[in-house]
Amino acid sequence: MPKAVQFDEFGGPEVLQVREVEVRDPGPGELRIRVDAIGLNRAEIMFRTDTYFYKPTFPGARLGSEAAGVVEAIGPEVTGFAVGDTVGVVPAFSQARYGTYGDHALVPAAATVHRPASIPAERAAAVWMAYITAYGALAEDGFVRPGDNVLITAASSSVGIAAIQIANRIGATPIATTRGAAKKQRLLDAGAAHVVVTDDEDLTLAVKEFTGGAGVRLAFDPIAGPGVEEIALSVVPGGRLVVYGSLDPRPTPLPNARSYPALSTSTYTLLEVTTDPQRLSRAVAFVNSGLALGVLDPVIDRIFDLEDIAAAHRHMESNTQVGKIVVTVRH
Repeated sequence: MPKAVQFDEFGGPEVLQVREVEVRDPGPGELRIRVDAIGLNRAEIMFRTDTYFYKPTFPGARLGSEAAGVVEAIGPEVTGFAVGDTVGVVPAFSQARYGTYGDHALVPAAATVHRPASIPAERAAAVWMAYITAYGALAEDGFVRPGDNVLITAASSSVGIAAIQIANRIGATPIATTRGAAKKQRLLDAGAAHVVVTDDEDLTLAVKEFTGGAGVRLAFDPIAGPGVEEIALSVVPGGRLVVYGSLDPRPTPLPNARSYPALSTSTYTLLEVTTDPQRLSRAVAFVNSGLALGVLDPVIDRIFDLEDIAAAHRHMESNTQVGKIVVTVRH
């Protein structure tokens, strides 16, 4: 019988339970896929702990928005897919309605993309959230150009690693930050031209040194909070500060023109790409070509079994990982 991860109350990883479930046939606009691997994202921790911007429905809430698998059944009004297609699921839907944590999942066809069968499921599950998020900020509108400097904060995340690789593909220079020295070499190995260890170094001074005083054209930040004021000091006039997360729950000030260069500031989520068919198509083409050429290569931190989902969440909460945490599914 199919299995899925469910939870009936908010709390720590221990609330996650692997249960036998019924999986219905897909409805209009839906696919049923056999899930082979799942990519974990911090949004799932927030969803589980009641800190996300929408809430689950108890009992039996599911979660998860990223996976790799094979199409098993096709619902009415769905075109472009066939049973047996190897696919990836991208975050483009509410976890309150769909979830990928299980050995089978119903997902919207609009949130499903083709993937080459030659790409292993574990690798494919580590791709879409990270690379589409970074693609949308760095490459979609052509703002980042060859020769530009790009600042990527909290760069040891899967999105940070993706942003480093995409900056390199564009021909820009990625400058990464991490709080502790333990991750510095791994970020250099992942392609960062420079790494600022913010617990030990002054960010503004380090960026000036690395850029010859020029600064960065784009700063890409998932933390938010008061720290954006320091980040803004490193952005060149006419540059851009993009905040795509809220790891710091404190209020985020808007850098003002009196103290900072003339820069544009914006918030951003990957839903801006994944819910727009044309932008998603461009993102998929960009990422698939990069994977085929080997210039985009997801870093997998650890792989867990579905039965160990609570341990996988504990590892994600430890903040010790570099790259993506993946869960595999036995069939």
